[in-house]
Amino acid sequence: MHLDSLRDGREIYIDGKRVENHVEHPAFREAIRSAAGLFDYQAKPENIERMTFKSPTSGGQVNRMWQLPTSHGELVERRKALESWTEQTCGFLGRSPDHVASCISGMVMGMDVFERYDTKRAKALQGYYEYARDNDLYLTYVIVNPQADRGKDAGQQADGLIASVVDEDAEGITIKGAKMLGTASPMSNEVFVGAMAPLKPGEESMSFSACIPLNAKGVKFFSRKSFEAASTSTFDNPLASRFDENDALIYFDEVKVPWDRVFVHNNVQMAQAQWHVAPTHLYQNYQCQIRFTVKSRFLLGLARKIAEVNGVIKFPQVQEALGQIAAEVAMVEGLLHGMEVAGTHYGKYFVPNRQMLYSAMVITQQLYPKLMTQIRELAGGGMIMLPSSFRDLQNPDIAQYIEKTQRSPVTDHVGRVKLFKLAWDAVGSEFGSRHLQYEMFYGGANIVTRGYSYRSYDWDRALGQVDSFLSGYDLDQAAA
Repeated sequence: MHLDSLRDGREIYIDGKRVENHVEHPAFREAIRSAAGLFDYQAKPENIERMTFKSPTSGGQVNRMWQLPTSHGELVERRKALESWTEQTCGFLGRSPDHVASCISGMVMGMDVFERYDTKRAKALQGYYEYARDNDLYLTYVIVNPQADRGKDAGQQADGLIASVVDEDAEGITIKGAKMLGTASPMSNEVFVGAMAPLKPGEESMSFSACIPLNAKGVKFFSRKSFEAASTSTFDNPLASRFDENDALIYFDEVKVPWDRVFVHNNVQMAQAQWHVAPTHLYQNYQCQIRFTVKSRFLLGLARKIAEVNGVIKFPQVQEALGQIAAEVAMVEGLLHGMEVAGTHYGKYFVPNRQMLYSAMVITQQLYPKLMTQIRELAGGGMIMLPSSFRDLQNPDIAQYIEKTQRSPVTDHVGRVKLFKLAWDAVGSEFGSRHLQYEMFYGGANIVTRGYSYRSYDWDRALGQVDSFLSGYDLDQAAA
């Protein structure tokens, strides 16, 4: 069903041409099927209870990515479902369906913020949430402006660059301009458009948020290079061939958006409040930490496997290196569980602990490059000196030499090549490099995430301890 929903005539461009049927195009085909496989997984009889809950409006079973927990137990129940989904892709679908669903769900948890702003926009948000939930929509979002001249404010950029409202009437708003990064847009049904960066008075035309079908008139995708299309085979590129979710610049060429899909309009304060006063930013990045926990566990297992295949697992220095990384991966998982245990209520909803969430965001930005480096060090030249493709192994004249030279104490030559092909795809390929960049910046630059951590920390408690200790002695006691 998900595949059929994507055959909608959307306007996608890659390699200088418009794609007529992107569902079957070699740049997107297998990644789209990996995404569709998530919905197949959820529908299996043995997974329905874990992966779904009963919709309060339709009465049907819907994915737990739309669940609004009211207790710690419900939050954990939802997390276990998201973990199961993430394990299907080893965490390499960064913009899986549960990410933007978490964003919209966080906004709905903060419905009081929207109602104080505009009851009509609040009603539109509630209606859209129910529609997306009950129809199992896969959403992506574009909330970052094209970089252009970073020395200028958004309102100082050239006309037509940043998506802005250029007209409005009784039916809705019309937007024109670009947003990025449309990650997973080929496999999504609709796109949320909004502004993450703070806006200033005078920039009201950019202070909107709305959801738009990806086949709406005037929506144009301009895809980056496809790593899937460049993959030789699943054996040679086991990750890139199946999980290249793609990224795209999306240009809105005078796109009309009806009012029942507009959640914020003409208010720069509300454009920020929708993220940070409502628990939106918190809830969506909680999903990111669930995904990162699964992904880092997979990469840690890959590092350990490399050490075993290379016959160095018993070396003390190797165990020490793996122990260090294992401790850091476990720390992230500990923070994930900690932010649940220390969670709080936002109204009737139970949300993760903000301080621990932002601590995890800072740490994971640093941990991912360390994981990449550790895998490189353990693999050495093994990731480079590999057969050119699976075809070498199928040619007996070549395969006999591969068998002689690809040796391991724990597997045969095919097993060794297979493992190191996976390692290279995760670490050294263009696909792997893209993931390094993604994990380092999806939450913002380091200065941004550290700022979140600074602002969310309980400084009163820490300073109170210092002040209490200082008050326990004075200058008169110096000679004592």
